[in-house]
This record gives sequence, structure tokens and C-alpha cells, in this order.
Amino acid sequence: MTEWTESDSLRKHMLAVEAAVVAYARQFGEDETKWAVTALLHDFDYERYPTIGENGHPVVGVRQLRQLGYPEEVLEAILGHADFLEVPRTSLLAKTLYACDEVTGLITAAVLVRPDKDIAHLEVGSLKKKFKDKAFARGVNREDIRRGALELGIELWEHVSFVLAAMQQSAAVLGLDGRLAR
Repeated sequence: MTEWTESDSLRKHMLAVEAAVVAYARQFGEDETKWAVTALLHDFDYERYPTIGENGHPVVGVRQLRQLGYPEEVLEAILGHADFLEVPRTSLLAKTLYACDEVTGLITAAVLVRPDKDIAHLEVGSLKKKFKDKAFARGVNREDIRRGALELGIELWEHVSFVLAAMQQSAAVLGLDGRLAR
């Protein structure tokens, strides 16, 4: 991930997704290491290959990971997080990765507009308001967040609350512990 990704914000995005996916792995009794690796690598090729298609993200990255011997379940989950590829999300890992991807972006954006820049003080009620505000974090696809929770079989705001709690546990690593306000 660090070899292919220069951007600190993209690295932190992948770390945020990892925090959420691993928390779900723990809850579901799944392989935390496999799930962590999947989350950490889901966007690793995005900077080098930002276009859509056979020569873009995440197809190029998955080709590289396949050559390195990564498990098919990991590769399918990474492909499945990109709706435009129309790869069905059949595994719990694929559904979880998809469900956690966009929502971490919404949560991060909500923290960064707070004066204290501290995720510890962010509440779900605030996220509900931000979610409804189409002008806020325009790049975050609300429909993907809804679809992700639905596919995972978890009520939307229960899912958002779970991901928020997971990210709060990793606040320092994500740079969301208020240090940016100082």
C-alpha cells in the first residue's frame, strides 16, 4: 500500500476502511488479517491508475495482487467495491468492504470540518445532518452508503454508528484525534 500510494489522505482512507472492516471481522468471527489486508489494499492502485477500465483502478491492482498470490476472495472483494465493474458482492468480506468504503469518507469529512478536528466528539446525529446535506462532501455517494448497509443487512444508522466507533478507536492513526486543530 505504501509503495504504491504517496497521498497521506488516501493512505488514511485505507486505514479508516481497515479499522471498520476489522471491527466487523471481529464481530462476525472472521479472519481479521485477511479482512485487514483487503481493506488496506482496496485502493492501493488508485493514484497510479485512476481511470476506469481494464487499465485502471482496481483492475490493474488486482492483476498485480493475483500475480503475488493473494486469495481470490480478497481479489473479488476489491473488484466488487467498484460498482462500474458489476462484480457481484457474494462474500461477507465483499459486502463489508463495500459497506465501509464510502461511509468512512463521510465520517472523515465530518470530523475535518469540526473546529476541534476530533472524532471522539462526533455523534451520529451530526452525521445524519451531514448525510442529508447534498452540498457537504459532494464526492461521497450517499446511495452507495445506503446500498452498502442494505447488502450487509444492517440498518443504515446502526452501520454508521458501528463504523464511527471503529474509527474512533483508531483516531490517532487516522489523524482524527484533534491534533490537526492545534
